[in-house]
Amino acid sequence: MECSSLYKRRGLGSRRFHTKRISPQIHVVSSCSLDSMTSSPLLYVGELTTAQVVAAAVFVWLFIRHLSAKNLRHIPTEGGPSLPILSFIGLYNFLAHGREIIQQGYQQHKGRAFKVAMVDRWLVVLSGKKLVDELQKMPDDTVSSATTEVLEMPNVFASNWHKDPVHVPILRNLTRSLALVFEDMFDELSIAFREHIPANSDRWLPVHAYPVISTIVTRAANRVFVGMPICRDSGYVHMMVHFEEDVSKAVKLLTILPGFMKRAAGRNATVIDKRIQQCLDYLRPVIDDRMAMMAVFGKDWADKPNDLLQWIINEVVARNQGPEEVARIVLFINFGAIGTTSAAILHALYDISMRPELADTLREEVEAAVAEEGWTKAAINKMRKLDSFLRECERHNGPTIVSMFRNILQPVTLSDGTFLPKGATVVTPTFATHFDEENYPNATLFDPLRSYKSDKSVQPQLITTSADYVTFGHGKHACPGRFFASNELKAMLAYIVVNYDVKPEYEGVRPENLRRGLTNEPNNTARVLFRGRQVD
Repeated sequence: MECSSLYKRRGLGSRRFHTKRISPQIHVVSSCSLDSMTSSPLLYVGELTTAQVVAAAVFVWLFIRHLSAKNLRHIPTEGGPSLPILSFIGLYNFLAHGREIIQQGYQQHKGRAFKVAMVDRWLVVLSGKKLVDELQKMPDDTVSSATTEVLEMPNVFASNWHKDPVHVPILRNLTRSLALVFEDMFDELSIAFREHIPANSDRWLPVHAYPVISTIVTRAANRVFVGMPICRDSGYVHMMVHFEEDVSKAVKLLTILPGFMKRAAGRNATVIDKRIQQCLDYLRPVIDDRMAMMAVFGKDWADKPNDLLQWIINEVVARNQGPEEVARIVLFINFGAIGTTSAAILHALYDISMRPELADTLREEVEAAVAEEGWTKAAINKMRKLDSFLRECERHNGPTIVSMFRNILQPVTLSDGTFLPKGATVVTPTFATHFDEENYPNATLFDPLRSYKSDKSVQPQLITTSADYVTFGHGKHACPGRFFASNELKAMLAYIVVNYDVKPEYEGVRPENLRRGLTNEPNNTARVLFRGRQVD
C-alpha cells in the first residue's frame, strides 16, 4: 500500500506535516519528507534500544505462536500447561526431562496422540504401532519429512533443503554402490585404527574414545565421499570433526530460540560461510576440474567419475549452482555421517567392553565370515550376531528421544479420532516404543542376540525399520543414509573384535549417556582400555 493513500484515508492529506513528541524514545514523524522514510509510515523509531526491539518482536512472536496452537487444543498436553505464556513451563520441562515426559505421555495415552511444547511449535506425538503405521502409509501430498526442518538444518546451513532435499538422491546412489565402495572404506578404517590405536598385546592402552572414534569414522567415510588423499589430510579431518561438533551445539542453541532469530544465530554459530570456504580450500581444484570437463563434454564425458563427489556435482550443476553449493552439501553429508555413526560405535564400544564373553562370540562369527568371503560386503552381510548386537545397542541408546518427524500438508483424521490440522508437526516416541513390553519382552534387559534369536519369518536387522523399531524413522522417509552407516558400523566393530581386547576404564562401569533436549548422546569424556588381541 502506498504511503500517500494511507494518509489520505486518515485525513492526513499533506505529504509534509508536524507532530509533537509523545515519549522520550518514540516520536511521531516530525517535519520529514515521506519519500525519505524507511520505517513505518506513522512511527519513526529513533532511539529504541536493542532490548526493546527484541522484546517487542518476542511479544509478537508469542502472539503468533498462540494463534498457531489453537487448532491443536483438542490434543492432550504433557509436560505442563498449554495456555499462552504458561506453555513455556512445558517447554522447559521437555528440554530438561524430555525422555521422562514422553514416557509418561506414552503410558497415559497409549494408542492415541498427545503433544509437547517446543519453542516454535508443538510436537504431536503418536503413541502405539497402529498410529505409527498409519503415519508412514500416508501419501506425499498429505505428509512430508520434517527431519531437517525440526533439527534446524535449513537455519544452520543457510539452505532450503527442507523444501528440496538434495541429499536424498545422492545417498540413494551411495546405497546402490555399497559393494563397490566397501573395499576403500575398510582399507581406510583399518589404516586409521592402526595409526590412532597402536595397541600391543603386552599392556592396556587408555584411549579417549570420542575424539579417536570420530577421527576414524571421518577418515573412513571421506575415503568414499571425497577420496584420496584428502580423506587423510589432518587439516581436512580436523575441520570436519569440529564442524560436526559446532553444528550439534548450534542445534541445541536453536531449540531454545524463537523462529525469527534462528537463521542469523545458526549462521553465526557455525560460521557456515567460512566453513564452506575452508572446505573449498581442499576441494576446489577437483570440483573446478570436473565442472570444466562436464561443460566441455557433457553426457559424452567417457571417463566421468562415478563417486559421491561427482553425484553431488551432478545435482549442483543441474540446479545451475556453483562450487560453494558442492561444499555445502559435502559439509551436510559429513555432519550426518560423522555424528550419528560415531555415537553408534561409541555406544557399541562401551557396551561390548562390559561383556568380554560377547566379544568372543562375535569374534568367532567375524572370523568365519571373513574366511569365506574376505573383508567384503558379502562377509559383513553374514555377521548376523554382530548385526543383532548393534541393533540392540541402538534400541537402548538411540540418538533422539523422538523420531519419524513429519509435517502435515493436508488435514487428516487418524483412526483414534485425532484431527491433525495442516501445518502440524508429528513425531513418534523412540525410547517409549523400544521399551514397550508389548514390543519387546523383558524390554529393559540388554539382550545382544535378541534379533538373532527372533522367531519372525524375516530376521530384523539394524537397517530394518518398523512401527516398533524407529531409530532410523520408518516408511518411505526413513533415513536414506542408514545403509552406508550400517556397513561402516559393522566393519568397524568387526575390526575391533578381531584385532583388540577392550575393557572399561573403571571395571563394571559403563560411561553414562548425556541427555540434552531431543538428543541422547554417548559420554564424550570416557576412556576405554585397548590391548592388542591376545590369542590363546
